[in-house]
Amino acid sequence: MMKRLVLIFFLLFASTDVLAVRVKDLVEIQGVRENRLAGYGLVVGLNGTGDKAGSQFTIRSLANMLRNMGITVDPNMLKVKNVAAVMVTANLPPFAKSSQKLDCTVSSVGDASSLAGGTLISAPLHGPDGKVYALAQGPVSVGGFSVGGASGSEVTKNFPTVGTIPGGAVVERSLDLDMGREMILVMNSPDFTTAHRMVESINARLGSGAAKAKDLSTIQVEVPQEYWDRTVEFIAMIESVEVSPDVRARVIVNERTGTVVMGNNVRISTVAIAHGNLSIEITEDPAVSQPGPFSRGVTAVTPQTGIRVEEGGQRLVMLPTGTSIGDLVSALNAIGVAPRDLVIILQCIKRTGALHADLEVI
Repeated sequence: MMKRLVLIFFLLFASTDVLAVRVKDLVEIQGVRENRLAGYGLVVGLNGTGDKAGSQFTIRSLANMLRNMGITVDPNMLKVKNVAAVMVTANLPPFAKSSQKLDCTVSSVGDASSLAGGTLISAPLHGPDGKVYALAQGPVSVGGFSVGGASGSEVTKNFPTVGTIPGGAVVERSLDLDMGREMILVMNSPDFTTAHRMVESINARLGSGAAKAKDLSTIQVEVPQEYWDRTVEFIAMIESVEVSPDVRARVIVNERTGTVVMGNNVRISTVAIAHGNLSIEITEDPAVSQPGPFSRGVTAVTPQTGIRVEEGGQRLVMLPTGTSIGDLVSALNAIGVAPRDLVIILQCIKRTGALHADLEVI
């Protein structure tokens, strides 16, 4: 059965200037971000589901840990079936303070079959600079299980070799931000027009020259002297500034589901299409609207779009006009054009140069 095309046409505003978005939703502040922490540790107390006898790194790690506790043992005499070597990861939030607790993830690095019932022994978590920022320890919570018999058959649900420790990591080193005399804003979606508008909006709030666009993705904001010791207040004020972002015209087509997503600024130049026994004519005539006398109105030109779709071998007639891609897809949807045909038609329009937008097929 032929799939019906699903058209999602975001025509929320007639003009992009009407759409106002907070700076907070458009940028990241350089330096204000999460930091990745990672460390190595041992999970003990497993019920025979730990690493096998051939896991030398687990054996040596256990021997070293016992040696640090004042217990000297022969590594060759150690059995590690109740112990598993793991990697511990956590995210250190910005402005983290000492004694703050973090959630951490524990993942087996050996051949342990399950971490269920185990306890992580104190594992230091390092940052990218090699410094220890947190210590992780506690019982591991696993959302799965693995059971097997002597015959070798085994039943596994979810991933028993990965677990979590809610609040299991304690921050040992505070992470402060020294902004200095300037703040750098990094845009999530780099764009020259949006960067220019953001600079204008921030300068309107702080004063001319306070903000400058270094490139299409970076905005440099000088911190006024009265805010040198009021960092939080200054950041909150900048984040509340509203900007009208600009985006490139783009059409995204999912051939498998027949979904077409586009913005309201996608346009097609004059074009006529004949696909198989399908003929499409797109016309658009400008209509001039004159205001009444003494009404203080302005003359406006509004397009009147006409689309005709015919099936058969009739002769194609083209008028020198254009239309929006939303009207084109609506017409194709009305006669039940398959998603594959839609993709081919849009690709051909793009190759002719009539589609003034980026076309992405996923």
